[in-house]
Order: sequence, then C-alpha cells, then structure tokens
Amino acid sequence: MSTPVLDVRRLAYAYPDGHQALFGVDLHVHRGERVALLGPNGAGKTTLVLHLNGILSAGHGTVEVSGLEVRKANLREIRRRVGIVFQDPDDQLFSATVRDDVAFGPRNLDLTAAEVDVRVESALEQVGMSQFAQRPPHHLSFGQRRRVALATVLAMEPEILVLDEPSSNLDPASRRELADIIRRLDVTVLMVTHDLPYALELCPRAAVLSGGRIVADGSTYSILTDADLMATHRLELPWGFVAQPTPSTPTTPAG
Repeated sequence: MSTPVLDVRRLAYAYPDGHQALFGVDLHVHRGERVALLGPNGAGKTTLVLHLNGILSAGHGTVEVSGLEVRKANLREIRRRVGIVFQDPDDQLFSATVRDDVAFGPRNLDLTAAEVDVRVESALEQVGMSQFAQRPPHHLSFGQRRRVALATVLAMEPEILVLDEPSSNLDPASRRELADIIRRLDVTVLMVTHDLPYALELCPRAAVLSGGRIVADGSTYSILTDADLMATHRLELPWGFVAQPTPSTPTTPAG
C-alpha cells in the first residue's frame, strides 16, 4: 500500500498536570480514505487531533503528513496540509462577510488576488454557499455557518480534512446536506464523531480510541456490529438503529 498521508507512530502525550492522555497511538490514513475516529468522552480524541497540526507537540513518537514531520520548523506547511473544521463554526468565522472569511487563509499564502478569488469561488461552490458570499456570517443559520467554516478550510486546499463532530446540532435536512457535501469532496477525511450512524454512512473505515490507545481499527460496519467491543468502550448506537453494510464497506480491516 502507498505511503500514508497521515502517519502517527507511537504517539504519547501527558499534560503539564501529569495526566497521561495518549499511550503510544499508531494511526495510518492513506490518501483518499474517509476514516471515523470513535471513542468515549475522555478517550484522547481531541488530544490526538491537536497533534495533527502542531497545536500540541508529541511527548514521544511522531506525526507525519505526506512525509513531513509535525514539528515547529514545519508548522506553516503542516497547517496548510491539515485543515481542521471545529465543532462550533463561530470559532472560525469572524469577518464581515462570508467571502472575507473564506479568503482569509488564502490571502496569507502569498497568492495573487486572482488566485485567491478562484479558491474562494471553488470552496463556496463545493459547499453550496456561493449565493451567500456577501452575507454576514452571523445572519446565516447554524448549518449554513458550518458549511462556510468548511469552505474556509477547503480554500486552503488541504491534503487532510479533520472534521470535529460535523453532524452535531444539525437538523435532519442540514445533516443530510452536509453528508452529501462530504461524500463529494476529493480529499482525505478524518472524522471525529459520537454520531455512529453518520460514521457508518460516510466512513468505510473506523478506528476506536479508548483510554489513550487505539483498541480497534477496521471496517466501520464490523466495529459497530461487535457487541463486546462496543460495550467495553462505551459506544452505543441510537435506540432502534441497526447497522447495515454500505456499498463501500471494506471486506478486510485497513492496514
């Protein structure tokens, strides 16, 4: 198999207060994959994500993006390659108009004005928000703001898109619309979520992080139908939901 676009090896991390959050995590994601990162609260998911673009630095082990190690000297390029869409879109939207928010990142890449315009238009088109370019973000619905937040990251043309609880607080129609957008994106996706049906719908592969360790890695369907694994690591499907294999379900676990 090709070299992973995201290569996490033996990653361990303890916070300054001594709390050990990660214990030798290995996670390898290949170009074009959509992988769900599952796990109970306190499992270390956020700590892991914060290592992917250098917000936190590894206490032990390494993180590489397309062969480039995540360390201080490489942070500018790493943060272009790894785009994180946070759970609350208001953490990423601060400009007077949608267009200005989406243009903010590309303007810091030494691109020409014309190149910035192309990126902005492409990103807004990908998320179906082109007609709202001149609107103030705070005049949009929550679902629309989440799509604009996604566009701000897509405009940077990342190699890896990290989605933090993308379906949270969305009504059913917005949830479906966002799923349709994610499916169409030509980018590697790591989706951190407690929404297990959404993980099954969008991500053929899943990894379970529990107690700071990867305890399972394989097809999302096989993980969600493993009753012992689910119970042990406090993962529960919604009442009445029965996991069904999807057309893209792998027949063997990812390596």
